[in-house]
This record gives sequence, structure tokens and C-alpha cells, in this order.
Amino acid sequence: MEKEDVLCSVRKYVYEQFSSDPTGHDYYHMKRVAHWAKEIALDEEADPYTAELAGWLHDVGDTKLYDDTEAAYRELIDFLTSLEVEAQKRRELLTIIKSISFSKGQIPATIEGKIVQDADRLDAIGAVGIARTFAFGGMRNQLIYDEAADSLTSIQHFYDKLLKLSDGMYTRRAQIEANQRHAFMENYLNQFYSEWNSAERAGEHNDK
Repeated sequence: MEKEDVLCSVRKYVYEQFSSDPTGHDYYHMKRVAHWAKEIALDEEADPYTAELAGWLHDVGDTKLYDDTEAAYRELIDFLTSLEVEAQKRRELLTIIKSISFSKGQIPATIEGKIVQDADRLDAIGAVGIARTFAFGGMRNQLIYDEAADSLTSIQHFYDKLLKLSDGMYTRRAQIEANQRHAFMENYLNQFYSEWNSAERAGEHNDK
């Protein structure tokens, strides 16, 4: 099967898997990651086909989204086999998918793996990243913010993960984009605290 035909089938597969996901790991997240993976691969003179394919498929088997990750991986391999994707490419894609998670703390072995990890992390920061953070937090019944306890809130997630991502980009293109998105998040947090504390400041003023 031709590469473009494989990509077309993969897009349909991903849509069926993720179109109704409410956590921020939806079809459009996969689309953005695939787009950035291809763009960065071209900039890095890496393999854009592998990077784009892995970008589309990178959340298949994610423990946040699947109860049985191994079953999801087996289904994916069967699907890629049906598209006549060669065995070596199937193994390469699965290795990338399994190595890019932030929580696992792994460094992908190939440039294409590093590219997909960069692309995925780009979508976790900036304006879209902020929206995804609150969507995911809401689905997990997390508070937006708690003045008395910072653990397990969406705002704390910025400090636990999001604000750390820009320093970990491997590629030049991703680093440039990440710096812009990082600055946006810092500005957002400043505005958030200003608005959150406005009632308290108003109360202090009224007490005078």
C-alpha cells in the first residue's frame, strides 16, 4: 500500500478510536501532533513519514486512556499489518509509541522518536495545552486550584509538568515554538492568580 494510502487509513483509524475523547487526547490532538512531527522531521532531515505515522498513533495504548494496553498494542499491530506496513516499520512505530510518555521519563532512541516526543509535548503547552489541562482535570474530578493544598489540582499540574517541558525539547524547531508557548503559560498564570485573588483584595479594601 502506498504511503499516502496508509496515512489516510491511519487517520480514519485514529478518528474511530479518539473522536469522542473528552480528556484532551482526542482526534484533533493526534492531528496536531502528527502535523508538528512531520514539520519538525522535515526541518531535521529525518523521516517525515515515520514521524507523521507515529504522531497519529502515539496515544494508542496510553495507560491514561486504555484499561488493557497490551490488547490495544496487539490491535494496532494487526491493523498496521492489514495495511501491509512492513514488520520493521511496525516495530519502529511501536517502540516510538512506548517511549515518549513524560511520566515514563524515557529518551527515545531514534531522531523520529525524539521528534514525536517534542510534538506531543508542544501540544501540552501554550493556549491549547492550557485548555487540555483543564479538560483532563475535570474528567479526573480535580479541582482547578486549592489555596490550602496544591496537590492534584489543574493549576499544580503546570508546576509538576507543563512548565518543565520547554527545557526538554530536543529539536531546534520545537524549542523555538516551546519558548513562545512557555511564555504564554507564565502570563496566563499571572493573570489567573490576579483574578483568583481579586475578591480577597476587594475584601481588604472594604475593611479599611
